[in-house]
Amino acid sequence: MRLLLTSDTHVPKRARHLPAPLLAAVDAADVVMHAGDWVDEATLDLFEAHARRLVGVFGNNDGPELRARLDEVARVECGGLRFGVVHETGPSQGREGRCAARFPDLDVLVFGHSHIPWDTTAPGGLRLLNPGSPTDRRRQPHRTYMTAEVSGGRLVDVQLHRLPHPV
Repeated sequence: MRLLLTSDTHVPKRARHLPAPLLAAVDAADVVMHAGDWVDEATLDLFEAHARRLVGVFGNNDGPELRARLDEVARVECGGLRFGVVHETGPSQGREGRCAARFPDLDVLVFGHSHIPWDTTAPGGLRLLNPGSPTDRRRQPHRTYMTAEVSGGRLVDVQLHRLPHPV
């Protein structure tokens, strides 16, 4: 099962459109997880039109229309793994312990907000993944998203993809 993980798309606030490689990855994925900060409903509509299965949450920059359509936390089972998606997890210091305590029923937590790619495992085994942002790199060297696969009840082949700088 192929997964696409993204967050903080911020269209049209930070970018006029989504990068073509990201859209191609949406089309290729079995499940797309978006950890919030869509900013406009058209972006959500686009993901819904292209994703085979979409799991998304709202972020702090998402207004009432998006909050009416999305939850703050989403939970889904994929290939025998229990995933959660949330926008904010708080400061990086202590994140693993905080998330493991808050989400003891999950195997993998996908989150966003910071625009900083993150891949760690908390004590107890909770995997924490932040795909960064495909449109707003902030102080990061690249705009990014992640892909992964679920195979045999395990998360494998987690990859951080760097997007080219816009022209």
